[in-house]
Amino acid sequence: MPTGNKPEVMMKKSQIGFLFILPWLLGLIIFTVFPIIAALYISMTDWSIIGQETFIGFRNFGNIFSDPAFYKALLVTMRYAVLAIPLTIIMALLVALSVNNQYKGIGIFRTIFYMPSIVSGVAVAIVFKWILDPSYGALNSLLRIFGITGPNWLYDSAWVLPSYLIMAVWGASGGLYIYLAALKDIPKELYEAATIDGAGWRQKIRYVTLPMLTPILFYNLVIGLIGAFRKFTDAYVLGGAGEEGVFYMVYLYRQAFSFYKMGYATALAWILFVIILGLTLIINYTKKYWVYSERK
Repeated sequence: MPTGNKPEVMMKKSQIGFLFILPWLLGLIIFTVFPIIAALYISMTDWSIIGQETFIGFRNFGNIFSDPAFYKALLVTMRYAVLAIPLTIIMALLVALSVNNQYKGIGIFRTIFYMPSIVSGVAVAIVFKWILDPSYGALNSLLRIFGITGPNWLYDSAWVLPSYLIMAVWGASGGLYIYLAALKDIPKELYEAATIDGAGWRQKIRYVTLPMLTPILFYNLVIGLIGAFRKFTDAYVLGGAGEEGVFYMVYLYRQAFSFYKMGYATALAWILFVIILGLTLIINYTKKYWVYSERK
């Protein structure tokens, strides 16, 4: 026999389901939606943390776009991104290909290559500050053994960017295990078919491995883009010669916590969000031309 009206039963089930997702909804509103709205409001104010905020509309954005320091910080960050992203992707891929075997002790090498990605960013920056020191640093000391006079890495504007690229390449193995998992997932039948067709190891990498890895390359490209534009820790610890070491996030940090211009800094954060979002959408649009998909 029916125990109740069907619409009422469905309504009761819906209410129970809503109660289960209510904590998540509250967390979303409190920790995501509200901060976004608050950040948008703060970006339109003149606020120095300790004083009363004054609503000024879009004046902060106008001041930013007329500030040469903003364009310089953006240029420094973009130059770093253009060079560091492909370098780190290629380096991580090469390391993954080199350790994608089952030789005795290969697990030790995989661990060694992966360790840079789990070390504290501040600790890494401090170590590299010693390595790149022009007077007593390890790198210039090594160069002097071969009769080469090393440059003033972080103190010469021409060598600031190469210094950060060296650090980026050193820590490029963060995506190592993602590549290894993807390499293990490539069907062996594809390599067997390529062998039957007379393909060598170069042809196998070009026509089998790389196409099958394009989804992972796409993922690392997007993550690398976000990471490059959000570069802060080592740039803040190491600094650099003049404006060449002032990345976008360092510039934003100084506006917020050195000059106490919270509204200005929040506007900078919104501009960074729009830049990253726009570039990500462009990359996402292009993936249909080069990223392998089984649905194609």
